[in-house]
Amino acid sequence: MPTVPSCHVTTILYNISTELVSQHLDTPAGELKSYIMTTCETQLARLLEDLGLEQYYRKKLTLRKILEIDEDTITDEAANCKSDLPWYFLKKLMMVNVTARNVTNTTVCESDSDGVSESKEFSIENLFKSPNTGGMMNPLDIITALFLCSDGLVQQEMAVKMSTCQFSVPLLLPNCDTNQCTLMLWAMRDIVKKYRPQSLSESKGFIEERIVLSKLPMISFVSLGECSLSKSEILNKLLSNSQQYHDTFVHRNMECGDSPRRISNGLTEITWYLPCGKANIDIFSQPVAVANLRGDIACFQTQYSFLCQKSAAVFVFFDHLDSESDISLLTNQHHKAQIFLVGNHVSKHNSTDALKKVALKLGLTKNNIIIKTKTINDADFVKSLREMVKDVVKNSKMKMTIEQMADIAHELGILVDEDSPECQTAKRNADVITAEIQDILKCKEDQLPRQGEIWKELTCLEKEECRLRKVGSKNIEDYKSELQKKKEQLRKRQNSYDMSTVMKCFIDAISSPGTERFYFLKWMRMNLDNLSRIKLSELQEKYKEKSKNSENKEEVKEIDRQISNSSLGTEHFFREMGQIYEASLSLPQTDPARQQLQHLPKLCAELLLDGFPLELVDGDASNIPLRWVSDVLSQLSDLVSPNRKILVVTVLGVQSTGKSTLLYTMFGVQFAVSSGRCTRGAFMSLIKINEDMKKVLNCDFMLIIDTESLKSPELAQLDNSHEHDNELATLVVGLSDVTIVNTAMENSTEMKDILQIVVHAFLRMKEVGKKPKCVFVHQNVSDVSAHEKNLRDRKLLLEQLNEMTQAAVKMEKKEENKSFTDVMEYSPDTGNWYIPGLWNGNPPMAPVNAGYSEAVYELKKHIIQLLGNCESSANDIMEFKEWMTSLWTSVKYENFIFRFRNSLVADTYMRLCTEFNKWEWEFKKEMYTWVTNAETKISNFGTIAAKSESSDMREFVRSLKSEASTVLSTWETKLLGNLREYFWQAEGHVHLVEGYKEEFANSTKSLRREMERSVFNQLTAAAENRQRMAEIDKIKENHFKEIEKVVHVLIDTCRKKKAPMKDEELDKEFDKMWNETLEKLSFSEQKIMNVFTSVSHCLRINLSYRGSYACELLSQECLQDCGKEPFKYTAEGSYNKIKYNLSKWYNIQGHTMAAHQLADSTINDCTQSVRERVKRKNNYSDIYIEEILHIIDEKLQSNQDVRTDIEFEVSLKQHICGFAAREFQKMHEDFIQENDPYRCLMKNKERFRDDFIDVFHERDQCQKKAEEFAHQCLKPAVEDFISRSLGPDITYEMLICEQFSTRMSFQYSVLLDLLSKDDFKNYVSYICSYEKYVKTWILNKIVERFSSMSTMSEFEDRYLQSCIRSLYDAINKAKTGKSEGLKTFVEDICKELGDKLLISQDALGAFMMLNHADKKQFADWLTVSVNEMAQDLRMKFKNVSTEMKLQHLHVQPQNELFNRLVGCGKRCPFCKAPCDAGGGGHTEHFAVLHRPQGLGGFRWPNTQKLVTDICSSLVISDQHFRCSATNHEYHPYKRYRDIYPDWNILPDVSLEASDYWKYVMTKYNYDFAKELNAVPADIPLAWNVITKQQAEKSLKESFGIR
Repeated sequence: MPTVPSCHVTTILYNISTELVSQHLDTPAGELKSYIMTTCETQLARLLEDLGLEQYYRKKLTLRKILEIDEDTITDEAANCKSDLPWYFLKKLMMVNVTARNVTNTTVCESDSDGVSESKEFSIENLFKSPNTGGMMNPLDIITALFLCSDGLVQQEMAVKMSTCQFSVPLLLPNCDTNQCTLMLWAMRDIVKKYRPQSLSESKGFIEERIVLSKLPMISFVSLGECSLSKSEILNKLLSNSQQYHDTFVHRNMECGDSPRRISNGLTEITWYLPCGKANIDIFSQPVAVANLRGDIACFQTQYSFLCQKSAAVFVFFDHLDSESDISLLTNQHHKAQIFLVGNHVSKHNSTDALKKVALKLGLTKNNIIIKTKTINDADFVKSLREMVKDVVKNSKMKMTIEQMADIAHELGILVDEDSPECQTAKRNADVITAEIQDILKCKEDQLPRQGEIWKELTCLEKEECRLRKVGSKNIEDYKSELQKKKEQLRKRQNSYDMSTVMKCFIDAISSPGTERFYFLKWMRMNLDNLSRIKLSELQEKYKEKSKNSENKEEVKEIDRQISNSSLGTEHFFREMGQIYEASLSLPQTDPARQQLQHLPKLCAELLLDGFPLELVDGDASNIPLRWVSDVLSQLSDLVSPNRKILVVTVLGVQSTGKSTLLYTMFGVQFAVSSGRCTRGAFMSLIKINEDMKKVLNCDFMLIIDTESLKSPELAQLDNSHEHDNELATLVVGLSDVTIVNTAMENSTEMKDILQIVVHAFLRMKEVGKKPKCVFVHQNVSDVSAHEKNLRDRKLLLEQLNEMTQAAVKMEKKEENKSFTDVMEYSPDTGNWYIPGLWNGNPPMAPVNAGYSEAVYELKKHIIQLLGNCESSANDIMEFKEWMTSLWTSVKYENFIFRFRNSLVADTYMRLCTEFNKWEWEFKKEMYTWVTNAETKISNFGTIAAKSESSDMREFVRSLKSEASTVLSTWETKLLGNLREYFWQAEGHVHLVEGYKEEFANSTKSLRREMERSVFNQLTAAAENRQRMAEIDKIKENHFKEIEKVVHVLIDTCRKKKAPMKDEELDKEFDKMWNETLEKLSFSEQKIMNVFTSVSHCLRINLSYRGSYACELLSQECLQDCGKEPFKYTAEGSYNKIKYNLSKWYNIQGHTMAAHQLADSTINDCTQSVRERVKRKNNYSDIYIEEILHIIDEKLQSNQDVRTDIEFEVSLKQHICGFAAREFQKMHEDFIQENDPYRCLMKNKERFRDDFIDVFHERDQCQKKAEEFAHQCLKPAVEDFISRSLGPDITYEMLICEQFSTRMSFQYSVLLDLLSKDDFKNYVSYICSYEKYVKTWILNKIVERFSSMSTMSEFEDRYLQSCIRSLYDAINKAKTGKSEGLKTFVEDICKELGDKLLISQDALGAFMMLNHADKKQFADWLTVSVNEMAQDLRMKFKNVSTEMKLQHLHVQPQNELFNRLVGCGKRCPFCKAPCDAGGGGHTEHFAVLHRPQGLGGFRWPNTQKLVTDICSSLVISDQHFRCSATNHEYHPYKRYRDIYPDWNILPDVSLEASDYWKYVMTKYNYDFAKELNAVPADIPLAWNVITKQQAEKSLKESFGIR
């Protein structure tokens, strides 16, 4: 093989003295070494430069760098240039791809092919020329360069993966820069091999050990001088059986194998032949190491000496043995090894004399020499060679471990990679710990005491605290306090242990600088694995022996337990560290013991960042050390830049389906799995995303989670194994963005079991709006047509998944999900991946199947693509921590309903509510403005202010309704569009509330329907009112004209009198005329309608659909007598026997009380509506009572859980309609009186008199009439406009306050206010009269805000300015118009203001009478009067209190806020806490904070003591309740949704969650008892220590306030 001289080649190849070289080069002898070194450095430097590795020669390549995900991860492009080659090799090697050493770059290939194509003439001679290989790189140079440029961890990883691929690995690594080679002991430390020597074939036993600790014979192969035989190729044939050939060693006939070696001469590689125990397959019956030295031994005598001393045999390949130096080299070595000579008979010049001389000197027999002649083919030659090796292996006593080779390496001046100070310090630290461990079980008990039974007990207590399975007949709150005490005692026990020596050493060691820490953890893992492996091997032998006898069941069970507990890995030390830390948190903050341990999470976070795994779920205890993991993640967040995003990939599967291998191959992550056992629990590892991929994936890190096997036989014996599997699957599916479900075979029983678990987990995630992507991986499917062949299987799988989904939704009560694809993103075509078996042949000598690596690579690309296509935004580390915390808390509660117990979800929901509230208010405000304008237009219809050309009121109203529908539709479309856009955004975790999208869409549609009904009713009522007013206005107008006519006659008469008349005389004449005229005018009395008759008619129509019995009930009582007394309802039949029903444990509220509460709430709403109508002083319209009946029907419809009958409905409607009819009757009569024509004339008599006198005296009326018009006509209209406009603005101003932004913020603010005021009466009012209290509270907040701020004045001034501008514009426009007289001028002004101001027709009519003012002067004076009017209004607004202003507003802000913030008005069926759900269309109610039931009046039946139990605890207990809804039969609280399907009662996330109400009940226990006529409750002891500060803190946590 052609070679390029290395340092050794330079000094030895020419076999000349340094003096001669010095003379020849004209260089002093002493400077020769320097010259040679420079040449060699240049050679290495050039190669590293060519490969683009020069920067890594000093600053080594790290594993973190190699494993990070970059663009090359997902591209299939071959290496384009030399600098791509190392990365191409590493990429393939990390994926354990056996083609990794095929490292041709495309540039070289293209240049070769281009040369051929460009040749103009065909030349036979060219065909015989050697191709140009100068641009190619020898794979061995690339491997050598990478080992030289990598740190210890990368070298180890490369060696492990090369060995897995059955590649040879470096034993002695040359470095021509330093002229030395290195024994790669550390690099090979992590290679573990399993094999079965034929001696164990019958017992089916096997040996598993670290290869560097295996005592094996080593057979070395070297070459002397030029060698025409390819030694490496012969070796490959030697080690390959007839079934399958594999290139273990790179040789000249491989791709690029014939390229000149530039730096890899002197490289000594090693591989191992390991038997499988089958005589017909095994080449050697015993394990053997095979070493191969690259280059001529004449040039590499150090390496040759090493091999001669450590090998059982050395096979020397040669062509010639002519020179004396060759013979000397072979005979002068200090041989411990047998020497075998392997010659190739290629020339007649071969010297047999030299061969004899060597044979004689070495004492070789014919068995030690083999010559390949032309008559011997390769197969026979290899066979002969193999027999020689077999003989050596069989008879050799020369066996040693690679570890033992370090001694001779030191003697020969060979470096050992483990000699680095960091590695040695780390080794000593690890040895100090592991040397003490004789008995693993005892070590765990003595040295790691906090994680054993104590931690398991703590786990049980935590879960029992959530599940309350053993509460029995105890008081739940007392029981929870007991559990809390037990937890505290266990933490005290943990704190009572001193930190063990082992743990002190461990923590000190991982606190050391980076590289040393990495070495330490590797040493620890390897040492512990070795210990566990020995112990496990003993136990397994024992188990095998004992299980032969069926009588040894108990012993076998005990051994089985010991096998489970015999593993000891670094994860146990980290677990202990976590428990030490968690236990310390129960100490006071100032305790030195606690403060000394605060750095532990940061240590672990640094390791996680460097690629070391962190245990997420402790598989032994089946629990997450939540505070420990959370604080580690918090520290991790601090270590990286803020808001770094992560995406999560998880793998689930049954045992031994290759989950961990899949992840290791795909992402290079190796989890802390102790020897002899599968993964237990779940581990997570962090992979960095390269800058070029961050934009593609929109994240900075990928988190990989490996889980223990589902349906694990090891856990199957435990009672709770299925529960454990469910918990684990739910957790990891909930955390992941992509879940890989790994199966080993199609449609097996195990697969069905795992699918059931997975379907449940995915279904629960759907509940929180998380729809993870799922990939099913079917392993060991090797047929190329697998995808097509399995089409039927895929369909069958989908059918099974659908079947399981339907079964799961019934169990989870989520039957809206019909198929598997409803709960997760899954496509049968792209969601199934078929991966061939891992091994290509029979292990242990089988290389990795190239098809496996390629399939896994394609899967990796697909997963990265899936992550890149994630619609939802990635979590940052703190969000992931929060999600994990709430998810695990929910898992512990078993029922998996945790929507609003997760702050991420809660925050997202709150943001959605806030956004939706803004859109909803914009919609409402727009419609308020539109309706106000429309009502103004209708009120001005038919008057001089009317702009409409239509003379038909019905046609005009129809056009307005049509316009309203258009506006409503536009806004509905806009809101739905906003909603869609909101859910399309990638940021903000909107996917978490995807389930509420439909609810908010329904809210939009419902709002539109409600607004349409309200708008149409208002338009209809305004039209009816205007039509009635038109008739009255006509009468008034005729009267005014008659009076004006008579006054003009009187003026003429008086003027004709010769004597001038005094004002007294004029007054008498006017009075006489007035009385005479009134007698002539016809004043038909306005007919007063009987509103009761009209209301009764409407009520009868409303109840007609309820049948004849309803009409009969109506007839039994006169409407005039209804509504005078407070509403009372006494249930008939079976109900009156059970006014209160006492359950076994609780006094559940009876039917009558619930009905009364519903009645009170309905009466309050209707009363409010009636009073708002009455305040407007309009005439009565049937629309008003129809509105009231609609409110009642809506209330009854939305409270169907309250059992009411026809008697209740009729009675309630009669009561409300009776009251309403009385109010409307009075309103109608007041309206008639106010608009009576006679009264109107009398009201204006004095004004007419003044005008009569002014006209008689011909006084200038301009100023007076301008003032009159401004103050009598315009001022009331402006005030009315402002009062109609202010309401929405005040409402909006309140809505932008945090406490009014959402329902939950509002509830929090109310409860916090109650706590701060600390007034018992307030609490009673809040609990017993919630709506009334809240309305008053809102009103007080509005008054408080607007009394202390100038905002109200600003609003008033803004609208006043708007009116003044409109008035000025109208005056100026009228001035420039063609109006001839003052009347036309005023009409023009009124018409211009007709859309905005409602000018009183009475005032206008009176103003127009006897008005002889000059138009121009009037216009000038009017401008002045308008300005004065504005000043008067400003003064008036300033002097009126906020309370008075609020009373006169058309839109009442307090009512608007109440309707928006109190929401649906539903209250918890058990404790009466109000519903906090947002969106009017929500179908599921929930309360953030439930309270002790005693506060709702519930008491124990026997003692009458108030109940302290809280329903958020009851729903996870085994307690029962009964009530009218259960037909008074006992029903389990756990299945409360059978009775109340629309309520979602969430369990408390912690014992402190309900501290607010516990504090209140404890403080006012006796007061509540007195108020409720009960006996004070037995307060649990733990409640007595809750402080006001703790109550406030719990309130903040419950409502997610930061």
